[in-house]
Amino acid sequence: MRQATPPQRVKEPCHSLGQLATFYVVVASNFSDMTVALAVPDVIVARAQAGDEAALEALYRAFETPVYNLVRRILRRPEDAEDVLQETFLEVVRNIKQYRGEGYLWGWIRRIATTKALMRIRREQVRETESLDEEPGKPGMHVAANLDLERAFDRLSETSRAVVWLHDVEGYTHEEIADQMGKTVSFSKSQLARAHARLRRMLDEGAQA
Repeated sequence: MRQATPPQRVKEPCHSLGQLATFYVVVASNFSDMTVALAVPDVIVARAQAGDEAALEALYRAFETPVYNLVRRILRRPEDAEDVLQETFLEVVRNIKQYRGEGYLWGWIRRIATTKALMRIRREQVRETESLDEEPGKPGMHVAANLDLERAFDRLSETSRAVVWLHDVEGYTHEEIADQMGKTVSFSKSQLARAHARLRRMLDEGAQA
């Protein structure tokens, strides 16, 4: 049960704020290149920092989809991604005054969302150390013909998904990943290498099926 939520959605846009944002997303088929550029007028940011509810609502509308899509790549369960989305915007509302206009606002919000997602993974980890960290195969489960990378990626464990996404797509270093996850640098490197090997294996099996 959520204790608090970001500003409520409204049925009609706030026309007085003008064009809220221009959103461009390019995702390469192999997840190795993702560019998100989201431009929000400075006046909206300034009004949000002053506590204007309409401006905060505008930011929520502009960033809701990219934030959800980001954390959904990291977290396996949609309901967890939805919770992290809400947690992210609560943090944005509380700390929007800390944004100093350096770089895209999206970069600042993305960092918050990523941290929230990794904190959720850390809370749910029940083992001190993880070996291969793969999802156990289900009885009768076979790799389908023409298995694409999207489906293969979805079969990785939550921790492996997070490491691959943060390193290969978001551009985090192993040091940053280790710090965020409360692990060692060698853990991050090992997870990435094993995840890459597993992805290649699943794709090879799919191509041969």
